[in-house]
Amino acid sequence: MEPGKSAYELDLDTLLVEERSLKCQLVNTDNGVKFILTLVPLKDGTVRLRVEEESPMRQRFTPPYVLNGEPVPDRLKLISKSDKNVLVAYGSYVIDLEAVPFKIDISSGESHLITANARGLFRFEHTRPKPGCLHVFFGNKGVYIYREVRDESEDPGVWEENFKSHQDNKPYGPTAVAMDFTFHGAQVAYGLPEHADSHALRTTTKGDPYRFYNLDVFEYELKSEMALYASIPLLIAHSPRQTSGVFWLNPSETWVDIVTGNSNVVSSIVNFVSGGPEPQVESHFMSESGNIDVFFLLGPKPQDVFFQYSKLTGTAPIPPYFSLGFHQCRWNYIDEADVDNVHKGFDEHDMPMDVMWLDIEHTDNKKYFTWDPFKFPTPVEMQQNLTAKGRKLVAIVDPHIKRDPGYFLHNDATNNGYYVKNKDNSDYEGWCWSGSSSYLDFLNPAVQDYYSSRYKLSNYQGSTENLFIWNDMNEPSVFNGPEITMPKDNVHYGGWEHREVHNIYGLLQVVGTYNGLVHRSDIAEIENTQRPFILTRSAFSGSQRYAAIWTGDNAAEWSHLAASLSMCLSLAVGGMSFCGADVAGFFNNPDRELFVRWYQAAAFLPFFRAHAHIDTKRREPWLFDDEVTRLVRDALRTRYSYLPLWYTLFYGNNATGAPVIRPMWVEFPADTDGLTLDDQLLVGDSLLVRPVTEAGASQVSVYFPGDKTIWYDVESYQLYNHGKTTVPVTFSKIPVFQRGGSIVPKKERVRRSSQLMHNDPYTLIVALDSDGKAEGYLYIDDGYTHRYIYRRDSSVYIHFRFADGKLSSNLVGDTRYSTPCWLERVVILGMKPGPYKAIAFSCK
Repeated sequence: MEPGKSAYELDLDTLLVEERSLKCQLVNTDNGVKFILTLVPLKDGTVRLRVEEESPMRQRFTPPYVLNGEPVPDRLKLISKSDKNVLVAYGSYVIDLEAVPFKIDISSGESHLITANARGLFRFEHTRPKPGCLHVFFGNKGVYIYREVRDESEDPGVWEENFKSHQDNKPYGPTAVAMDFTFHGAQVAYGLPEHADSHALRTTTKGDPYRFYNLDVFEYELKSEMALYASIPLLIAHSPRQTSGVFWLNPSETWVDIVTGNSNVVSSIVNFVSGGPEPQVESHFMSESGNIDVFFLLGPKPQDVFFQYSKLTGTAPIPPYFSLGFHQCRWNYIDEADVDNVHKGFDEHDMPMDVMWLDIEHTDNKKYFTWDPFKFPTPVEMQQNLTAKGRKLVAIVDPHIKRDPGYFLHNDATNNGYYVKNKDNSDYEGWCWSGSSSYLDFLNPAVQDYYSSRYKLSNYQGSTENLFIWNDMNEPSVFNGPEITMPKDNVHYGGWEHREVHNIYGLLQVVGTYNGLVHRSDIAEIENTQRPFILTRSAFSGSQRYAAIWTGDNAAEWSHLAASLSMCLSLAVGGMSFCGADVAGFFNNPDRELFVRWYQAAAFLPFFRAHAHIDTKRREPWLFDDEVTRLVRDALRTRYSYLPLWYTLFYGNNATGAPVIRPMWVEFPADTDGLTLDDQLLVGDSLLVRPVTEAGASQVSVYFPGDKTIWYDVESYQLYNHGKTTVPVTFSKIPVFQRGGSIVPKKERVRRSSQLMHNDPYTLIVALDSDGKAEGYLYIDDGYTHRYIYRRDSSVYIHFRFADGKLSSNLVGDTRYSTPCWLERVVILGMKPGPYKAIAFSCK
């Protein structure tokens, strides 16, 4: 990541400034290749920069489904132009484009925000013919054929590359792009999920960059920059005065180098305030192919950046209410009797549970959309037994298709050309759970339509509207492929190489799954269809519009419990709030203490699922001892009591992109002591949770952010003030605190499933701030249809406020919803001692 002298210069004689865009020619002075630079200001404080070849031999790939529609441009105004630079204004921002060397500065008032190519690391490998080969070109005077001699000084690896026994041919040659971005005044960087690392990103100059290349990683390492299952190239840089970000829209293999001062944030700030050099975060993005398409998210506050990113890639739909409950899974429940016994076990031990899961063994010989005829002969009846208790079923559908001439899906895909191809245009064949397999080419619109149609109730025999879907192994995982995935020179629809498509393959699958679930029934009105629930392992930016995610194949180790917090926080600020980790670890067998602590922690993560490897011991919550059973029951009941809060937060996430769980810096951006914390988290802006992540702990350190903020223990109601404090813990308790000034909605009549609690009354926990005030929100709808999108009478959003000793409520927006629920109980924390009386009244 050493800086260099940029060979790229802007030709300002070609500058064209229009009302909503700027265009200019960019020239590589080393070889004369020309590019087109386009700068577009967007609504809500975002700037888009695109750089493309002026005359490419072959167009570059533009990924579908990532952006949630075409971004809306804003107005741009030319301030000045010289032979050295051009200044344009956009709202309160000034953008300075310097010609030699090429550089872009964005500032607001006296604040210098972001510089692109400050370090001269911009690169764009243009498309060109392979040296030493015969090339045919079609011109306006006929066909020209010539042979180009190989440049012996050129590295042969740029045209072909070997990895173990695999060879990657690059018929279009080296097409990498790169650019550096400097965030002025920033001390800490976040984002770039998914990596098993700290939430605050580390400086990478002494090791590998953070890598984005979705892979099936078996027992992944912690504290590592290695690629995992998901790639979300969103980088957020933060200081107490400014938060901004960069979204690098490129789904090919990408590496990101970071230089950040987060190892000593406080001294960095002190140095700056005392007149020393300004702190900054430096980044360097490098992608194997594609165009440069980057969005500058200008903040200035954390919530502004989340909103700006959500305007580009969309927000998650409000999930079905049941999906916020507890999910029970393992690889694999062996038959229908096993499923029946497990879900009855939850009733026998008085434990709430909403969803049973089936892994790959439920299918007929690993053929998806089928059922094992001996182990699962009556799947509809099995689902009906669950729904009678208010529960659902999730079944797995992976992208690898068994190459079996007796399998309808394989025959359809073969006959219609629906598989990803080898470079010779034959169907690609790899190896996965089903043995010899091929992979659907979801980039093909016809394949999307076909795959979605497989979810129709009339096609997916044995399915019902209460069956939901798990898309696993969709990196895609190929056991005998390079890095356990598909070769990069495989070919997709439109002639695009897999190297160009790779990181969105999982996104492409869940798009098809989502559309299939929405349209699987004969219901004509979409408003009356059920909201899909989908879990995906592979993801890219935009995946949040379709699916939840989990952190993959973790281990039953204390370190992996701790890592689940930082990984989910990074996913949440990266737009994927509906995240969780396999409770108690996928691999290995947890001891009783780790088992309990994991449930206690996971009860405060958005997606709450127990899952385990086929070779682990059975670990349903009642299989340890009575104490463990009781403590897990308590954790589950705690989760269910807070379901109204979780649902309300997901409504907010849908509306504004605000993360459902948050690191300290999101709510307290100026509190420097909290900038790098990731062993505790906030649920919304109301609850502070400090899980126990070490064996034998009798106390933990808790940092209470906010100078004037007070916090209440949710069980003892003990009050805590700003600062770091050692808090005692017992085996039955992890520290959870409610923020002074908040009102949290709960339902305290916990039943066997969330559906059976739907009409139960609410409790409000009112935690007063130092001025005796508090406020909060409650969102209510039917919990499962799309009506909340289409009908005003289908939902209600209530604002509660406590001031001057009175609790009041108001409807937010023009919405109405009829519900038999009522307010049963109000608990007020922080009232001064003395006699009180309560008077309830209503206003119409």
